[in-house]
Amino acid sequence: MGSKLFKHTHPYKPFLLEEASKLIVGTLPPPRFTTGELKPQDVDFCYGSCNGQLWPILDRIFDLGLKYETTQEAVEQRKQFLREHKIGVCDIVESAEREKIDASDLGMQNVVLRDLVGHLKKYPNIKTLLFTGGNSKNGPEYFFRRQLKEYGLKLKVVSNEVPRIHHLELPFTSNGAQKTRTVKTVSLTAPSGAANRAVGSLQAYKNLKSENPDFNTVDFRVMQYSEFF
Repeated sequence: MGSKLFKHTHPYKPFLLEEASKLIVGTLPPPRFTTGELKPQDVDFCYGSCNGQLWPILDRIFDLGLKYETTQEAVEQRKQFLREHKIGVCDIVESAEREKIDASDLGMQNVVLRDLVGHLKKYPNIKTLLFTGGNSKNGPEYFFRRQLKEYGLKLKVVSNEVPRIHHLELPFTSNGAQKTRTVKTVSLTAPSGAANRAVGSLQAYKNLKSENPDFNTVDFRVMQYSEFF
C-alpha cells in the first residue's frame, strides 16, 4: 500500500494585487492553516503562524501593536497595515502534495504554481517582489525563476550579498507599442525559525553579534527588512 499524500492547498487568495507596489511572496503556510486546526496564537491570515516571524518583525519596525490570536480583529490589523503601505501578498504556490504533513519547502511534491508573472503583467503598480526566502530548492525565488524560464525571461543580478537583489525586465504592450518595465526582487532571509541557522552563519550577523552579544537573529531580520518595507 502506497501512503496517501496530503493535498496541501493554499488557504488564502492573493491579497491587494491591484493597489500594491510591493508583493510579499512565500510558498505555503503550515498545513494546519489548510485543515483549519489553528493554534490559539495563530492568526487566520497570510503569515499568521505563531512560529512565523514576519509579523513580529513588521510589528517592531512599524510599532503596530499587533494582536497574536485567532480573532477577526487580529486579521483586520494586518490587512489595514498592508493597505496603508500598499503591500500585497501573493505566495507563489497554489498547492502541493506531501508524504509527511509538515511545513518544509523541500517536502513539497507535484507543486502547482500561481502565475506570478501573469499577475506582474496585469498589475503595473507592482514594482518590487519581496521573497521570504532565497533560491534554495522549492523556495519562492527558486519557483519564480522556474516560471520565468517558461516565459523566456530571466533575473539579472544587482547585488549578490544577502539579501540578494535582482532586476527583471518585464515586457508589456502599451498603446500597441512594446515596452519593458523593471521589477526589483529582494530575497529576504526567511522569517522562519528554520532559517535561524543560516542567519547565524552570515558574516554580517557575526560581526554585529560580536559588537553586541544581545543581538539576535530576529534583530538581524528587523534591520534587513526595514530597508525594504
